Amino acid sequence: MKVHILDDWFDTLRTLPSFSLLDSHDVTVWTDHQPDPEALAERVADADVLVLFRERTAIGPALLDRLPNLRLISQRGVYPHVDVPACTANGVVFCSNTKKDAPSRAAAELTFALLLASARQIPQQMASLKAGNWQIGVGQTVGGRRLGLYGYGGIAGQVAHYAKAFGMDVVWWGSDEGRARATANGETVAASREEFFAQSDFVSLHVRLVPATRGIITADDLMAMKPSATFINTSRAGLVAPGALEAALAAGRPGRLALDVFDKEPLTNPNDPIASHPNVIGTPHIGFVTEDELDLQFAEIYAQINAFADSAPVNVINPDAIGAR
Repeated sequence: MKVHILDDWFDTLRTLPSFSLLDSHDVTVWTDHQPDPEALAERVADADVLVLFRERTAIGPALLDRLPNLRLISQRGVYPHVDVPACTANGVVFCSNTKKDAPSRAAAELTFALLLASARQIPQQMASLKAGNWQIGVGQTVGGRRLGLYGYGGIAGQVAHYAKAFGMDVVWWGSDEGRARATANGETVAASREEFFAQSDFVSLHVRLVPATRGIITADDLMAMKPSATFINTSRAGLVAPGALEAALAAGRPGRLALDVFDKEPLTNPNDPIASHPNVIGTPHIGFVTEDELDLQFAEIYAQINAFADSAPVNVINPDAIGAR
């Protein structure tokens, strides 16, 4: 089949062991981002299969209606960027493994790296040194401080493991079901949502973005945090209510934000009011961007393609589309 891979910005995938799973297919890799559906449709007009690189490209009728040859879209994870009914209407099978078989160590590692970077003012101290100004202030020791983890899942569990190794006090909050599982597993759950935010020195968000969780972190939640605290988000920007980050920065509660995700991505505006703020440490959505993590994820994506080619599709989100084209 003719397979087109979108948005592999650094042409990494063909260098990884998993790429050999596509040896029997005709593969084209696109290393830039094309946001215009009409222009993108021209690029991939002969595609039988589209491979999505996470959520970098939105898939909707404007694109699908222009791709009469397309039979399959393969990706991994949640899919707020994919119009599934439009896929079905166009006879395009959409496969995505959404199981939580193993947490992303890459995302967990970046989360803790951002925590340490915020606590020790690492980006700011580095910039001061390069400017010839030596030290700029006094940081925080994380040992003995409280880390609040919002969302009782695999990535948060990995972050908790790192935090405990550093001697941090870990507390949890999240859904009723998540809090119940945390309690059953002997973890410490905050007495209330208000206490969770007010008493944590760091709050890290680990929740999947679905309609029910959009805007789950409110301005009031952030305003309840200490001026000395840090809010960390390596999950999805849409989990935070619109305007809440701006309000928090204006009020200085919490005092710092450490973000890997933004409302608009790619974010290329150097004057963006969030990314450019002096109290924000930002990274460009690199939580999953390691060779090891990409090899793991794309091995599953390619396996879905081969299963489809063998007439035994797996992880199908829209089974009504099977056989429609």
